[in-house]
Amino acid sequence: MTDDMTSARRRAMLRVDHAGEYGAVSIYEGQLAVFGKRPGHERIRTQLREMASQEEAHLQAFDDILLKERIRPTLMSPIWKAAGFTLGATTALLGEKAAHACTEAVESVIEEHYAQQIEAFRATGDTDLAERISAFRDDEIAHRDLASDEGAREAPAYPLLAAVIRTGCRLAIRISERL
Repeated sequence: MTDDMTSARRRAMLRVDHAGEYGAVSIYEGQLAVFGKRPGHERIRTQLREMASQEEAHLQAFDDILLKERIRPTLMSPIWKAAGFTLGATTALLGEKAAHACTEAVESVIEEHYAQQIEAFRATGDTDLAERISAFRDDEIAHRDLASDEGAREAPAYPLLAAVIRTGCRLAIRISERL
């Protein structure tokens, strides 16, 4: 593999990571827009705010990396913001279980994605970035596990809902690598 190919692959990987965290923040914004002031949803509201805060920290870290390394974000950012907010709001409107199903589906894809990246960065000797992403991955796993514990799989039409969300995430990854 040439240095140019390695550099291009690294830029694509970091662009995708940034896009994913951007999308995650948008999903939680959509869910909080629905649950934000509704009585009886204090528990999920607290959970969503905590997870959103962690995603915002991840996004800030990738913002800093992209700026430092002069990597442009995906051209799809405005679409991912709208899509993420819509996905978050829609699943929240379907209820708490559906909101958790959304988190569980998204985080399962991101956890796998980050695992591949950690391995790739370690293989190239970039252990600092691998460790940073590993810490983010731990947060994503915790989000996924919380959502599962809160009944994600009890959501209406869970198999279909989760499959559609996972497919959308995988498609967004592929698109963001290129654009």
